[in-house]
Amino acid sequence: MVIGEALEKFREVLSASIANKSLVKLSLGNYQGNDRELKNLYVKLVKIKRADMLSFNYRYKTRDIFKNLAIEEGVKLLINLLSNDFKIGTLFTTETENIIEQDKKGTLRIRQRELTKKLEANHSHDKVKQRLIKPEANAYLHQLKITDANGEVYKNAQDKYKQINQYIEILNSLIKELPARTIKNVVDMGSGKGYLTFALYDYFSKKGDAISITGVEFRKDMVDLCNTIAKDAEFDKLKFVEGTIESYSQKNINLLIALHACDTATDDAIFKGIRANAELIVVAPCCHKQIRREIEKHKVKNDVSFLTKYGIFLERQAEMITDGMRALILEYFGYKTKVFEFISDAHTPKNVLVVGIKNKDKGAKNKEEILQNIKETKAYFGIDYHHLERLLDI
Repeated sequence: MVIGEALEKFREVLSASIANKSLVKLSLGNYQGNDRELKNLYVKLVKIKRADMLSFNYRYKTRDIFKNLAIEEGVKLLINLLSNDFKIGTLFTTETENIIEQDKKGTLRIRQRELTKKLEANHSHDKVKQRLIKPEANAYLHQLKITDANGEVYKNAQDKYKQINQYIEILNSLIKELPARTIKNVVDMGSGKGYLTFALYDYFSKKGDAISITGVEFRKDMVDLCNTIAKDAEFDKLKFVEGTIESYSQKNINLLIALHACDTATDDAIFKGIRANAELIVVAPCCHKQIRREIEKHKVKNDVSFLTKYGIFLERQAEMITDGMRALILEYFGYKTKVFEFISDAHTPKNVLVVGIKNKDKGAKNKEEILQNIKETKAYFGIDYHHLERLLDI
């Protein structure tokens, strides 16, 4: 069957399943297009404001993007994507599985099989998300004013509840990159009211992992409150201690977290993690003042001076330089790094996560290259020093 015939047959099956409401799901894989971050595409039939539409879920490495298209436009786009970018498409109707795939010679072929068990087609637009942290019977969520006594999430706490779960989902995916049972001791630097700290302990407990978690917080009232909640929840290996990130000292740390530690406090946290040889370091920086002051002080002329003369662009530039150099320094000390943005929901600001995953098999082989990169970056932007660089004496 030539390409045109295969696509036409696939279009007929797809259009018929949409018309008779038998479309269950459609997935496109083996992406060969130009967008290196795109992995898969998932499509389903939904009803929005009484109109049938196709909901497209573009699955990237660190995020999902959703688009809803009219039926005719959506079908046309799918056929185009199968013609050019995706090499396999799998369409499930309530009664059949239909696969269109491109072979090594570039020829598309289609095959169909009858399902032994009939599937159910759900065309609801809103999907109930399965959360890793469930509100039922979690006393700590009630005491943190996330849920009521019956385990129902308060309306004014919905954003916080979603944010907690997204953090846990991200950490869950990062922890999976480590050997099983690696995480034994966790430190949450600047734990605040302990939303994430409690949820992380809950997550590990439900997995059956025996771990110890310490929350470090300089406000005594927060420490006392969190220790009381931990005791009431019978979280025996969860404790909160009073102190600053800079003053805290613990050698045995597998996972170090610091969310929204201000300015160089993030560097203090990364420093503690590197010195403790932590397997996983996860920070969400904020207030990148130190590098911005360095740039403002020296006012070096370079190719981006036309941008950085504006305060808001200078601020963004300082953020990227600060976190980019943090990633370089982590790489210098043998960590595989990731820097990515996440948004927990429409009402929560964007956050950047800087992640370091310890490479046990091999350290950084290009240390001199990394040091040269740091040196050139500082010279280009007129920076005398990066606080983390000074802490680690490199």
